[in-house]
Amino acid sequence: MVINGVLYRARTGLPWRDLPERFGPWLTVYKRHRRWSADGTWERLLAQVQAAQDAEGGIDWEVSVDSTTARAHQHAAGARNAPPPMASPLKGGRAGTKRCDLVLQSLSARLAEVVKQVNV
Repeated sequence: MVINGVLYRARTGLPWRDLPERFGPWLTVYKRHRRWSADGTWERLLAQVQAAQDAEGGIDWEVSVDSTTARAHQHAAGARNAPPPMASPLKGGRAGTKRCDLVLQSLSARLAEVVKQVNV
């Protein structure tokens, strides 16, 4: 019930509190989803399912992208020709790493770990 509740919420995008009662108490589903996200349960589950399906030949690893599936936003046509000017340094005169850069580095490292585990 909990897994179905998490998948239902991911598919519909509704708030946790609006989760239908057939999936159990919304708070239980929310807390288990958070716990499983934090401890890597979802990543391990995905890796195992992918490995099993790949062994059976059930996954086609070719990806085809065309303009109907990856549409550009209407404002994407007027891109800048030159990079934006450098931002002023942070307090104290040091230029620090932006938070989003750290998050992207962390996600890239985690993705590399998951891919490495799947390929083993």
